[in-house]
Amino acid sequence: MTSPTLVILAAGMGSRYGGLKQMDPVGPGGTIMDYSVYDAMRAGFGDVVFIIRPDIEDAFRGWVASRCARKLPTTFVHQVVGDMPDGRVPPTDRTKPWGTAHAVRAARHAVKGPFAVINADDFYGRGTFTALGDFLSRPRRASEWAMVGFRLVDTLAASGGVSRGVCGVRDGHLEGVVETHELAADGEMVRGRGPDGPVTLPPNTPVSMNTWGFSTAIFPVLESGFRRFLDGEGGAGKGEFGLPAAVQSAIDAGLASVEVLPGTERWCGLTHAADRAEVRATLESATARGDYPVDLWGTP
Repeated sequence: MTSPTLVILAAGMGSRYGGLKQMDPVGPGGTIMDYSVYDAMRAGFGDVVFIIRPDIEDAFRGWVASRCARKLPTTFVHQVVGDMPDGRVPPTDRTKPWGTAHAVRAARHAVKGPFAVINADDFYGRGTFTALGDFLSRPRRASEWAMVGFRLVDTLAASGGVSRGVCGVRDGHLEGVVETHELAADGEMVRGRGPDGPVTLPPNTPVSMNTWGFSTAIFPVLESGFRRFLDGEGGAGKGEFGLPAAVQSAIDAGLASVEVLPGTERWCGLTHAADRAEVRATLESATARGDYPVDLWGTP
């Protein structure tokens, strides 16, 4: 069976971070992406597809050529607002692309087999890629997908409340994802605000951190979903075509089932500049334990 592909969503603007956080060398071995690609390579992934903006391609190519491209084949795909179906033209006031599902759709010509999707600015840990690699490397129906469900307590931030996709899981499969905000530890529980008001959740509640395993059957689902989105709020240039909502539509229509793989790692990531210290400390500790070499790629 073909080795799975790693698709990295790296087209973000980094406005809240104050710069191109995808390229920030926060760890001894480089950027968060360096560690993600390194972990994926160890888990049996065979190539990497970077979803980027055209204006950052030169920076990405320079980084990739000197680092992970020395070990794995790499491809660059642009996410642009004008990548529309049926010859449609985006509204004149829409200047940014259409969200995470639109980003994955951009990889439709570059991905030929099973693949994982991750964010460029999130550190997921080696176990996450091992779980995804194992799932994607086994023969299964094209409608069988996966999501890594992290324990809510392992995704909280010391700096304050966070927003997470709280997952409903039944018999090991995803039933739904509810966007929940202002989540913070309160004693032995986690409190936050859901669509219907305050919520109290157990610390081991599974949440989505945008770590998915797909077959290429996701692409026609995204295509039809994007058309429906454009026929609705997207037609006015509003909203985003998000990946959780697109997957939810496939589940509701009986087009896919999504196995929830237990997350075993503590997540950390870059949203604000203040997050840099925590991420750096995490990567330095992992390196000191021997989880990673100081020089990930044996660069000259």
